[in-house]
Amino acid sequence: MKRTSHTEQDRQKLKATGRDTRAQVLERSIRSNVPLRKTFVQAPKGAASRHGPLKDFVTGRDLRGLKAYLMIVAACSNGDSGWSTKHDSAVWARLMDIQETATDQSARTGAWRALQRLEGRNLIKCSRTGTMITVTLLREDGSDKAYDRPTGKTEEDRFLQIPTSFWAQGHDEDLDLPALALLLVVAREKAWSAFPAEKAPEWYGWSADTHERGLKKLLDLGLVERIKVFKKAPLAPAGVTGTYLYQRTAITRPRKPRKAASTTTKSTTAKKSAASPSRNKG
Repeated sequence: MKRTSHTEQDRQKLKATGRDTRAQVLERSIRSNVPLRKTFVQAPKGAASRHGPLKDFVTGRDLRGLKAYLMIVAACSNGDSGWSTKHDSAVWARLMDIQETATDQSARTGAWRALQRLEGRNLIKCSRTGTMITVTLLREDGSDKAYDRPTGKTEEDRFLQIPTSFWAQGHDEDLDLPALALLLVVAREKAWSAFPAEKAPEWYGWSADTHERGLKKLLDLGLVERIKVFKKAPLAPAGVTGTYLYQRTAITRPRKPRKAASTTTKSTTAKKSAASPSRNKG
């Protein structure tokens, strides 16, 4: 029986995991939240089709590609390297957790193929030199246009935000494809919005069943919450109908920037102080 030396055992224990690698990438991006244009999920009203690029990931059953794309947005969206990020193919494989079920070379190949799929959807540009792979973001609508940071000033430029803690705490690891897609759908809308399953094929491009499974998974994991509201319906048998409304739970809501939060706290304290009578009677 072959024995593993203590040195090799220690090396295996110290080896970085996919979550470790994602956390390091997020730390380098120096952002509390990752911005993603809403057009990735759904095209604006008035478009020939309401389907966004997200549809192709869902119908193509490409969970690996979707997770990789979101991590690329997280890594590049601070703009420090011209909307690009560069890593060894083994690191790319670890970012996608491919190394857990494949040999080193197969994992490297799998990572490159996943990136090529994203390039084929006009979401990124990628190039390879030796084992190093450079990825550059393109606009999230799949138009093949150059990327720029969304400002929210126009309908096409509005964006949702995902807190970096979503990855750092491993919540992404619990999601299947319908759940991850529906998390983006819920994040796209205002709090307490309705997401009727029968509208899913028209609005997003996937089936009502996929839609319902995604919402159920998110509820089970505590990543969204829902309430039921009722309204008068004279032609309904009961005279009333009920609708479920959803919003993200605190776990997946955007984080306030530390500086802004600190300023808000100081401002609130100052207002309270000004409103309170002085206890110093001289």
